[in-house]
Amino acid sequence: MPNYIPTIGIEVHVELKTKTKIFSNSTNGYGKMANSLTNVIDLGYPGTLPTLNKEVINLAIKAATVLNCKIRRKMHFDRKNYFYPDNPKNYQITQARTPIGYDGYIEIEINGTKKKIAIEEMHIEEDTCKSTHRGTKTLLDFNRAGVPLIEIVTKPCISSSEEAKLYLEKLKELLFYCDISDCKMEEGSMRADANVSIRKKETDPFGTKCEIKNIGSISNVGISLEKEIIRQQKLLEQGETFKEQTRRYDDKIGDTVLMRIKETGNDYRYFPEPDIPYLYITEEMITQVKKSIPMLPDERRQVYLSKGVTTINTNKLIQNRPLSEFFNTLLDENINFKIASNLLLGDISAYLNKTEKDITDTTLTKNRFIELVNNMDKKILTSKNLKDILDKVLEEEKSIAEIIKSSGIENITDDNALREIIKNIIENNQETVTDYKNGHDRAIKFFMGQVMKETKGGANPNLAMEILQEELKNR
Repeated sequence: MPNYIPTIGIEVHVELKTKTKIFSNSTNGYGKMANSLTNVIDLGYPGTLPTLNKEVINLAIKAATVLNCKIRRKMHFDRKNYFYPDNPKNYQITQARTPIGYDGYIEIEINGTKKKIAIEEMHIEEDTCKSTHRGTKTLLDFNRAGVPLIEIVTKPCISSSEEAKLYLEKLKELLFYCDISDCKMEEGSMRADANVSIRKKETDPFGTKCEIKNIGSISNVGISLEKEIIRQQKLLEQGETFKEQTRRYDDKIGDTVLMRIKETGNDYRYFPEPDIPYLYITEEMITQVKKSIPMLPDERRQVYLSKGVTTINTNKLIQNRPLSEFFNTLLDENINFKIASNLLLGDISAYLNKTEKDITDTTLTKNRFIELVNNMDKKILTSKNLKDILDKVLEEEKSIAEIIKSSGIENITDDNALREIIKNIIENNQETVTDYKNGHDRAIKFFMGQVMKETKGGANPNLAMEILQEELKNR
């Protein structure tokens, strides 16, 4: 089958992390009893008036900033008119003509090459209520009605399913780190629609577009795009044409399914929302919002790598925001950051997962952690020692030195003292030396066992192995 060039655009709806809804004082929450977080504004009662939530504007400015968008200084809201059961007012308040953000981009890296994914616009709107279909009936939950959204629309500049996934991962990372949204796709707080068409050459006009709606995960975005590209290729190779259409991804069959054919364009009869005055964004508002933007993931990557943290640990730290925030408090200190990252992502992370705690729920302060890292760096503590005292380190408020003393840990950190012990063990086990020279693996294990027995587990394993191999080499 000949190669075709895909053209992909992504639309993402993101629920904002505000305490209340966009136009009412109802709680913005998830997972509560159906229709318990509502009032007459959310239900679309006649005569009710919207009151704009200022925090929605602040979060939208923050999103526009981290997405490298230009910010519109004068804007208004519009009514998007359509009749559907989840839309009790028969219109949705949105920004059709004056989106708050426009001409932005997100930079991704694919196969070692950086590429900017262009963002056409980013606008604010209200969510509709949630429809649940039970047989021939549809149930409506108005808890979601009026939840603030931003819709982020890319230009048709994405060339593959892999690029689409990288874009969504980067977008999710940025919005999550800035506390704009929790971005939980499984809960619907981040929802992606993909538009895809194919053509044979770059100079050809765009092909017929298909929209894939409400895809439930980033991995499924990749799968659904691949399936849709293959489907369109087969149709074109068979000489068939198809109309612009809307499809959905069915993860049970792992393929896209037709929802409806788009015979004509939608006429939403947009007009300015008469109950909300024009909004003016000042430079002072933008400056205040920018002050609240934390160190972003890409900057964290650069800093962590410059501190000697491995690429694997760097990415793991960024994926775990509480640990990343804790790690950031150490950046001005003179410590071994490689050991620090290993401790956080190793034994400490295992403890947190086991106890279902955050690092802020433990007694591990910045200063106690620095003391712990320095003890590991100086080989006063071994990995085995740490496992023995970890609960005390994370649950008690004593200094690390006090915990080490009360636990009876006395490690041998003197190279000369350890070397003398190893020499004596070798002298008393000449037959095992011969086995080692003949390539028997069990010989080195035997010697290490003797070293640990003689030092009562107080020898640093790495140092002991290094000296042991050196002494055996000279025999």
